[in-house]
Amino acid sequence: MKEKVAVATLHGKAYFFIVNMLKEHNIPFISLVPGQATSSKVKLAITTSEEQNKVAFERVLVFHGQESELDDLLGEVRKQLRGKEAYEKVIVGIDPGEAIGLAVIADGKIIEEDNCYNSHELITSIKRSLKGINYQVTPVTVKIGNGTPIYHDLLEDLDYALPGRVILEVVSEAGTNYPLKENRHSRKIRHISSAIHIAGRMGSSVQRRRAIAANSPSQ
Repeated sequence: MKEKVAVATLHGKAYFFIVNMLKEHNIPFISLVPGQATSSKVKLAITTSEEQNKVAFERVLVFHGQESELDDLLGEVRKQLRGKEAYEKVIVGIDPGEAIGLAVIADGKIIEEDNCYNSHELITSIKRSLKGINYQVTPVTVKIGNGTPIYHDLLEDLDYALPGRVILEVVSEAGTNYPLKENRHSRKIRHISSAIHIAGRMGSSVQRRRAIAANSPSQ
C-alpha cells in the first residue's frame, strides 16, 4: 500500500480541490467517509472543519474550502509525510534557457519540479514551493546555471522578487546537460534533470541587493 494520505470528506467542492492537488503532485491517497477506519500505514488525513470531529487520525489537516489555501496545505502535507515541523535546508536549482528547468529539493528530496517559460512563471513556482517556509529556521539557497546569457536577467529578477534571507548562487553548467533522444517530452525531462544537477553543485554567492536595501538606515 503506497497511500499515506486519506481524504476524508463528503463535501464535493473540498474533495475536488484536495484530490486535484494531490494528483498534480503525485501524492498517493485514499478516499474515506469521515469516521471510516483504515490501515495504520495512512500517516495523516485531510478533512474539513465541519467534519474534523469525525476524523480520528493522529494527524489531521483541515481544509477550509478556499482554493487560495492549497499551497499552504500542500506544504504541510509534504512536511507531515516526512515527520518534520520544518525542513533543515532547501535548495532550488534553475537551468536557464528557452525552457527554464526548476527543481526544489528539501532535505535531499525533490518536492517540486517544473519547466517554466518566462521569469514570472519561474518566480511564481519558486514562491509557491517556498510558501510557509520560516527563513529564520530553514536556510534557502537558489542556484542558477550560467550556461546561457539569460541567466543574468533571471538572476536580477530573482534578487528583486525573493526574500532577502534567500542565498543566491551562480553555478557552472559544464557537464549538467546530458544527451537524450530529441523529442518534446525528453527535452522537458532534460531541463529538470539539469536543474537537479545544478542544485547539487557548489556555486559562487551573489551579493543580494534586496538584503542590502533592507538593512539600509534609510529603510
